[in-house]
Amino acid sequence: MSIEVAGIRARVAELLVEYGIPSAAIGVLHDGEIAELAVGVKNVETREPATTDTVYQCGSMTKTWTALAFMQLVDEGKADLDEPVRTYLPGFRVADPEASATVTPRHLLCHTSGIEEAYGDPGEDDDVYERMVENIADAPQLFPPGHTHGYSPALGYALLARILEVCDGKRWDDVMRDRLFNPMGLTSTSSRYEQVDAARAATGHLIRTPGEGPTVTPVDRLPRAFGPGGNVTSTTREVLAMAHVLLDEGVAPSGQRVVSAEAIREMTRSRVPVPDPYMFGPAWALGLVVCDWHGETVYATDGSTIGHNARLRLLPDSRTAITMLTNGGPRESFYRQVFNEILTGLGTVTIPDLPAPDASPTLDPSRYEGVYGRPGTRYEVSAEGGKLYLTLVLDPVRAAFLQTPDRIRHELLPVSETHFLVPPADPSEDTQTVAIYDFTHGNARYLHTNCRVHPRLDG
Repeated sequence: MSIEVAGIRARVAELLVEYGIPSAAIGVLHDGEIAELAVGVKNVETREPATTDTVYQCGSMTKTWTALAFMQLVDEGKADLDEPVRTYLPGFRVADPEASATVTPRHLLCHTSGIEEAYGDPGEDDDVYERMVENIADAPQLFPPGHTHGYSPALGYALLARILEVCDGKRWDDVMRDRLFNPMGLTSTSSRYEQVDAARAATGHLIRTPGEGPTVTPVDRLPRAFGPGGNVTSTTREVLAMAHVLLDEGVAPSGQRVVSAEAIREMTRSRVPVPDPYMFGPAWALGLVVCDWHGETVYATDGSTIGHNARLRLLPDSRTAITMLTNGGPRESFYRQVFNEILTGLGTVTIPDLPAPDASPTLDPSRYEGVYGRPGTRYEVSAEGGKLYLTLVLDPVRAAFLQTPDRIRHELLPVSETHFLVPPADPSEDTQTVAIYDFTHGNARYLHTNCRVHPRLDG
């Protein structure tokens, strides 16, 4: 393996200090060989060093695990990707009758169901996913099923988990243990916070101001409602075991077949376009993001909790996977620098830069101006002096927690008629991207950023 571990370790140590991230554990799978390293501390207060056995929260990387378990159901003929959810959950109902009747597992897997995350408080008991199904009877549609992509942080994969529960007759946590973790020999991967070995667990950290530095997060876990979409914890080696399954047509490193080769092909080839293609990738598959790195197809799965961040990139053409788990962040520029140094050493394709602004499009500001949002999030697009501006309006309580203003204004730099760069308001942040699109009725209907979709609210 052409990875110079000592050099990478030294470089990561420098970057951790620069970005205020307490630790990073990195694993590389290349041509069947694994290299691992860990740098930094598990907790800034105890200063205990992180190791390659340190357990991190994987956040939404969990969705890929849940997708694998669901594809086992498909392999077994117990579920079909294109049958209505009602086939498996007869009580499934949302506010829109057509969506109630037509939403399928494929919609849920690739985030095109359009259902708002209006599931209330389902509690922390074992019936949490059953209660989520009951609680969404009045949930509105952000868009018609299949119309566009709009990331579902918790609800979509909770519905998939409930189908797994009904089909297997056991709770989702037990489904994951019995279908994936135990057969794959994963002793450090779990879906419940209570199952994590506290002596091995990294503590999450936040950076609210550059001068403050990383502080221990006041919220040590996500609610159980996020379980199927965000509550798996793991190590770099065991994340790479999942990567091996995806790269080796469904077979784990032990030789255990986890899903069929056809299931893996379906997971990677069934795709929907992502309106904002630049930050993560131009398409979303079943539990995976599809990236285009200089013409080479790369698959991604990421996750964040309140103080942890996880990244995994799969490069099938070079049989390579890279994962990084941190207890701080996320920062796009940190991940790009670390991964590109490793990828360069391996002689593989590297992560493309964001596009440059394009001054050529002549935009009619009136088609973009307006208010876009959903519960808890509001964006205002306005024009001034021939330029477009995006204002993020934060809930005052959230703004106080983050120690930021409750209105943050950015200039929008056009990349095309529908895509824009969003320069940071603070030098410690990264450039973001946004899509403002769907001019079917004259004015833009949706704003899409960070994979979330926000419908126009002002007509």
